[in-house]
Amino acid sequence: VQLVESGGGLVQPGGSLRLSCAASRFTFSRYAMSWYRQAPGKERELVARINNTGRSTNYADSVKGRFTSSRDNAKNTVYLQLSSLKVEDTAVYYCNVRFGGIDYWGQGTQVTVSS
Repeated sequence: VQLVESGGGLVQPGGSLRLSCAASRFTFSRYAMSWYRQAPGKERELVARINNTGRSTNYADSVKGRFTSSRDNAKNTVYLQLSSLKVEDTAVYYCNVRFGGIDYWGQGTQVTVSS
């Protein structure tokens, strides 16, 4: 399994970013995908989950209405659109897939929200 995130960066409060996670070495279209984040000194937390077809999504209360997850099964890629960003959204964002009782993670992409 390989997961490669991209799209992070430095953005001002209120700004937007789109994160991508390119997946390979497994049958992407069969599995739900998740986005987590980890801020300095804090535990990793679930941000969003999207089912295998992309028709069902769930979000943490802290990002609901601001973040949107989508996927393109033809491209083996899952996305996380971040909007109305806040300073407290600063974290490393990770892509995740779980199957066979094992969690697989990407290397993460840094999102920094600062003026």
